Amino acid sequence: MRKLDEEAEAARVQADLTELDGLRRYLICGKQARRGDDREKLMKAIDDYVEEMTGDRTTLHAKSSSIGPRKS
Repeated sequence: MRKLDEEAEAARVQADLTELDGLRRYLICGKQARRGDDREKLMKAIDDYVEEMTGDRTTLHAKSSSIGPRKS
């Protein structure tokens, strides 16, 4: 029973992260990207919530690409 609860919680967190990722991308690239101060507040709030859920506020941040020179 406990394993099912843990799996359900993990699925819920993943679903939340997927939705938050879409919102964060919209704030970065969408029409909201032109609204500086409000956009920054919303992105900070999203990052704070993600940190609360996962322990890592950069979970939704873009990861480095394999294209280009490698940084040491």
